[in-house]
Amino acid sequence: MVAAAAVPLLGAVPSAAAATRAQGEPAALRPRGSTRELVYFNTWKGTEIYGAWFDAGTGALTPLGPVGEATADWAVTHPTLPIMYVATMAVGGVVDTFRIDPATGALTKTGELSTGGTGLNGGGVSYIGIDPASDTLLATNFEDGFTAAVPITRTGELAPPASLAQDTGSGPNPRQAGPHPHHAEVDPSGRFVLVADFGADRVFAYRFDRRSRTLSAAGPTAGYTTAPGSGPRRVAFHPDGRTVYLLSELSSDLQALRWAPDTGELTNRQTLPLSTPDFTGTKSASDLAISADGRFVYAGNRAENSLVVFAVDPRTDLLGVLQRVPCGGTTPWGFTLHPSGRWLLVANEASSTVNVFAVDQGSGRLTDTGTSLAVPNPDSITFYRS
Repeated sequence: MVAAAAVPLLGAVPSAAAATRAQGEPAALRPRGSTRELVYFNTWKGTEIYGAWFDAGTGALTPLGPVGEATADWAVTHPTLPIMYVATMAVGGVVDTFRIDPATGALTKTGELSTGGTGLNGGGVSYIGIDPASDTLLATNFEDGFTAAVPITRTGELAPPASLAQDTGSGPNPRQAGPHPHHAEVDPSGRFVLVADFGADRVFAYRFDRRSRTLSAAGPTAGYTTAPGSGPRRVAFHPDGRTVYLLSELSSDLQALRWAPDTGELTNRQTLPLSTPDFTGTKSASDLAISADGRFVYAGNRAENSLVVFAVDPRTDLLGVLQRVPCGGTTPWGFTLHPSGRWLLVANEASSTVNVFAVDQGSGRLTDTGTSLAVPNPDSITFYRS
């Protein structure tokens, strides 16, 4: 695949949005008939959300500059409405609601909701995701150790949490003084929610009633306990529903776990390191994604500034290392596969760049296109398709 041409960095030239705002005009509109779509970048400990047009045909990015204000840590768009929910670092586990202008990318704040918690040490919501079948937003509160099930109304507003699931436990690392949930994922049946808890060295499996949006304790064998000091960070279900992949931050490894959908029990089948054999520094894994067809798994390795591609055995769902590739910048905090499966965008937090990789859908391999967009300390990426 031919690499897309690099676009100018935001720091080098004024963004399209900034230029038009300076003249009192709307931000750059999407041309009629264009294949471009919106993509948003949250910034680590920043106060603004940045936007860009993404061309799904070429992989090109056209910057819009800042399009909304929030101490954004993670974001997710509504399945059908032009709305984006943004997890913030504000005290009380606050989630902001923004209306998206599909023509310009501008974000207008329309509400905010406290999901609970004290946040006395500056923590907040570490992840939000949507279960469309129940119109529920799941929000993990890193500092206060719980996951909130938040109803989404028919018009897209957020209602007070219907239930909270409180994690317990701690680990040996100084960063593991108490439970710190980092990710929540609904299982394919909709009967369980898995919570990867960085602080407790555990994946909690909670019963989930979609009708009442209630999270409750499951049986004594439900969930999974990792090795002490692992720091579970991300979980992902294989499309066949038989296997869960678990990425742990502190041990920087990827596990394939057998999933028991009746009991919520997880059993280890395989553990593979992200780090290269001769690496001796501090390990730090970051993000996890699986291709829509379940053939490939992608993981981020912040310690070595790399992305690791795993091939999935179609008979067993077990993994084999396929490729290690430089992330195009420094500290790959998060990445997102484009819905087409053709592109992977990486938020390189320390180098303040978003880098575009082409995905070979036949082999799963990644190729750095050379496209790089300057965004201050990006940590997560959210596509919006109108």
